[in-house]
Amino acid sequence: MDMIERIRELLRLVYDPELGISIVDLGLVYDIQYEANKVYIKMTLTTPGCPMHDMITGGVDFILKDRLDITDVEVDVVWEPKWSPDMISDEGKKALSYF
Repeated sequence: MDMIERIRELLRLVYDPELGISIVDLGLVYDIQYEANKVYIKMTLTTPGCPMHDMITGGVDFILKDRLDITDVEVDVVWEPKWSPDMISDEGKKALSYF
């Protein structure tokens, strides 16, 4: 497994606490970059002003630093492209019983 896939798998451990599924399965992660002990995550949230913003981005920062022993994690929350329920993975839809 390459480093990007390893990071993506670790991000599956970060859950949206309101919906109870991972940020990867919600389709919130747009880009992952890794270079020389630095990780860049481009992601979004389901809505601007999401009250879980700090909890979710803090979870990303924590899991990557804890599990990969990385000291430099940048989490960039963007609003374009706008998130929609169509971005939820099949596993996420099953978890939400979304049809």
